[in-house]
Amino acid sequence: MEYGSGGGGSGSGDHHDEASGSQRRKKRYHRHTTHQIQRLEGMYKECPHPDEKQRMQLSRELGLAPRQIKFWFQNRRTQMKAQNERADNCALRGENDKIRCENIAIREALKNVICPSCGVPPLNEDSYFDEHKLRMENAQLKEELDRVSSIAAKYIGRPISQLPPVQPIHISSLDLSIASFGGHGMAGPSLDLDLLPGSAASSMPNLPYQPNGFSDMDKSLMTDIAANAMEELLGLLRTNEPLWMKSSTDGRDVLNLETYERIFPRANSHLKTPNVRIEASRDSGVVIMNGLALVDMFMDPNKFGELFPTIVSMARTIEVISSGMLGSHSGPLQLMYNELQVLSPLVPTREFYFLRYCQQIEQGLWIIVDVSYDFPQDNQFTNQCRSRRLPSGCLIQDMPNGYSKVTWVEHVEIEDKVPTHRIYRDLIHSGLAFGAERWLAALQRMCERFACLMVSGTSTRDLEGVIPSPEGKRSMMKLAQRMVNNFCASISASNGHRWTTLSGTNEIGVRVTIHKITDPGQPNGVVLSAATTIWLPLSPQNVFNFFKDERTRPQWDVLSNGNAVQDVAHIANGSHPGNCISVLRAFNTSQNNMLILQQSCIDSSGSLVVYSPVDLPSINIAMSGEDPSYIPLLPSGFSISPDGQADQGDCASSSSCNATGSGSLITVAFQILVSSLPSTKLNLESVNTVNTLIGNTVQQIKTALNCNSS
Repeated sequence: MEYGSGGGGSGSGDHHDEASGSQRRKKRYHRHTTHQIQRLEGMYKECPHPDEKQRMQLSRELGLAPRQIKFWFQNRRTQMKAQNERADNCALRGENDKIRCENIAIREALKNVICPSCGVPPLNEDSYFDEHKLRMENAQLKEELDRVSSIAAKYIGRPISQLPPVQPIHISSLDLSIASFGGHGMAGPSLDLDLLPGSAASSMPNLPYQPNGFSDMDKSLMTDIAANAMEELLGLLRTNEPLWMKSSTDGRDVLNLETYERIFPRANSHLKTPNVRIEASRDSGVVIMNGLALVDMFMDPNKFGELFPTIVSMARTIEVISSGMLGSHSGPLQLMYNELQVLSPLVPTREFYFLRYCQQIEQGLWIIVDVSYDFPQDNQFTNQCRSRRLPSGCLIQDMPNGYSKVTWVEHVEIEDKVPTHRIYRDLIHSGLAFGAERWLAALQRMCERFACLMVSGTSTRDLEGVIPSPEGKRSMMKLAQRMVNNFCASISASNGHRWTTLSGTNEIGVRVTIHKITDPGQPNGVVLSAATTIWLPLSPQNVFNFFKDERTRPQWDVLSNGNAVQDVAHIANGSHPGNCISVLRAFNTSQNNMLILQQSCIDSSGSLVVYSPVDLPSINIAMSGEDPSYIPLLPSGFSISPDGQADQGDCASSSSCNATGSGSLITVAFQILVSSLPSTKLNLESVNTVNTLIGNTVQQIKTALNCNSS
C-alpha cells in the first residue's frame, strides 16, 4: 500500500505554488517506489511523529520533498487510527452481543424454568433443601462405590487401590518370527524418520478444556444448544418429502437444502460460507441388540469406539455436562471428541468437538443427537477443526426378541482445505465414505458379531477339536477383534501418524511410518507400518472373495512363498459367510510352530481381510479360554471399499480388466517389527524391504485378477 498527501493514502500530491500567479495548478500524483515505502514504513515504526530534522534527512535520502514526507506521515497516522478504531469497535460489538445473548438466556431460563432431565417444572423448594438432596445423593453414590469396591476386592484378594500397574508379557519367539518376515538384520544406514511414541489409538489430542473447566453459564448454553439440536434432528428423522428426496441413481435419501433452509432458518447462516461442502444422508435398519444396550454403548466413548473400529479412530469424553436421571439413560449430556477415518493413508481424518445428548422420548424409544460445539473466539482450538456436525444422530426403537430399529442421520459441513485425492474423490464427495449408510451397515455387522459372541455353542470346525468350551470361542473372538482394531489404527491418517511417501510400483507410492510400541498386546520395540492404496475395476465382493479364499492365497501372499494353506479352525462371526475367524496353517514351511490368525468381515459399505502370525502356544492359550489380552499381534491385511462411481458392470469374469466404470479401492498394509529394542533406529534396508514386499504383493494381486493394465 502506498501513502501520500492525497486522501486515503493512495498517493502523494506534489503541489507547486507559483509566486507570480494566483491560480493553483492541477494536482499531480506521484507514486512512491517500493524502496521509498519500505524506508518510510521502517521510520514510522521507530517514530510516528518525526521532527523537522528527521523529515529533512528522509527527504535527502529518498529524493522526496519535505512536504511529501510530512503528508505521508500524517496520512499514515490517520489510517492507523481508523484501523485501530475499527478493531476496537468490532471487539466491543462482539462483547456486547455476547452479553446480550447471555442476558436473553438468563431471562428465558427464569421465565420458563424447566428441568432438562425430566421436562417438568421443579417443585417450589428453597436452595437449602435442593443442596441437601444433592448431598444425600452423593452420600448414596459413595456408599454404592464402596460396596462394589469391597466385592471386587474379595475376588482379587486385595484392595483395588493397591493393585500394581499391569505389565505386558513379552514373547521373544514371536519377535523373531515376525521380524523374519520383513527384515534381514539391522545393518545399513539409518533413515531419518520421526519415531512416534505409541500407536495412534493411544495418542490423545490436546483438548481445549480440562475437566470442570466450564462455568454454569457455559453448561446452561450447552443444554440449550443440545435441546434445539434434538428438535431439529427429530424433524430430519420423521419428515420425508419434500425435505428428503430419493436419489434417481441409487435410491438413497438426499436432503433438499432449499426445503431444509426454509424449515430450519436459524440453523443455516453458516451454510453460505465459501469453500464449505455439505454432506447429508439418512438410512434405517434393524439390528440385533436391544435399545437400552445400544444407548449404553453410544454414551460410553470406549464402547462406542469398539462398536465402530473401522470408522472411529478415536473417541473421548471431554466433560460430562449432565448425568441425566439416576438409573436412566434419559437426559445425559456430554462434550466429546471424535476422530473419524477412512481406512487409507490417503484420506485425512475428520475431527469433531461436539455435544452428545440422549433423551428417552417414550417407553422403548430413545433419541441421541450430536451437534458441534463452538468454543469461544479467544480459544486456541476455535479454528482447529475443519469439520462441523450439524444436528446428527439416531432414533433407537425397541422391537420384540431383543432387536431394535435404528434410523440414522449424518449431517456435516466440511471445509476441504486439502484437496481430496483423486481416487477417493467420488467416494467422499458422494457422501458414502462417512454417510449414514456406512454407519448403519457397520452397526448391523458388529451387533451380529456380539450376538455370535454370546451364543454358547462352539464352531462346527475347529483345530482338531481343541476348542473345548464356549469360553475358548469367546477368547478367540476377542483376540481376532483386537487384531482388527490394531490394523485399523495402524493405517489411519490421523494426527498420530506422520506418513512418509516412498517411490513405489504405482502412482500412489508406499506410505511408511514407524512407532515405538509399549502397549499391552503388541510386541515391544520399533514397528514399521507401510500401506498403499490401489484401484481395480472389480466389484468389492469379487475382490473380497479372492482375498478370503485360502485356495487363492498363494497367488498373493508373498510371505508364504507360494505354499498352500489349510483352514484348520473356523468360527462364524455373523450371518454372512464372509464374516468369520479362521486359523490357517501353511504347508511345506520350516515354521511348523507358526499359524496365521485371520478375520474377514464384510457389509454393504466395504470389507476387511486381516491376518497376523501367531505361534501355536498362544493359539492354545486363547482356545483354552484364558485371557488373550497379552498375546502379541502385528496385523497386516486389506481394506476394500467401493470407489463411489455409478455401477457399470463388473469385468471379473473377463480375461482382462481394462473397462472403465465402478470398481474397488484396496488398501494394502503391513506391519513389521524392526527391532525388539525401543532405542533402535530404523535403517534404509528395512524400508526397502517393506517397499519391495508391498510392491510385489500389489503386482501379484493384479496378475492373479488379470488387472495389470489398471
